[in-house]
Amino acid sequence: MTQIPKHLAKVAESDRPPIPRVADERETLLAYLEWHRETLALKCAGLSQEAASARAVPPSTMSLHGLVRHLAGVERWWFRIQFASEDVPLLHYSDDDPDQDFDRLDGDFGEALALWHAECDRSREIVAAASSLDAQGVGKTTGEPFSLRWMLLSMIAEYARHNGHADLLREVTDGATGR
Repeated sequence: MTQIPKHLAKVAESDRPPIPRVADERETLLAYLEWHRETLALKCAGLSQEAASARAVPPSTMSLHGLVRHLAGVERWWFRIQFASEDVPLLHYSDDDPDQDFDRLDGDFGEALALWHAECDRSREIVAAASSLDAQGVGKTTGEPFSLRWMLLSMIAEYARHNGHADLLREVTDGATGR
């Protein structure tokens, strides 16, 4: 494990797009979600396949590679499948193997990142096409409606939780903090 000197490992907060302090609700929610997406990208930047796939905090099976796979699947599940009702397969999930996003790290980490970026791009398109934050999707497992507003807040919480995991994984991997 290569240690990065602390003064080089810290990335300034200003390196991410700023979240506007005065904006309407939609702009604020989207800015927070983008900030969290960029945070994950920064935490994954410059890592080798081996470092990204390291399960560095036993007994957890989490790795940065697994987090990227998981969040690509989450983006697809919420935006494409549930909100936009697209008929696309689930990513890194099956009833027989529900934890494959974290457990099966076959495949290239760069390809996993590219897939996550593509899912984020499609999510942005879906949100841009939505008429308002009150637009609704329907939960596939519950049949209950939910608003775009609720889904965006849920996604922000999902990224915030996993970015905490990613921060710890990156620090243990190479000493990088503050990303």
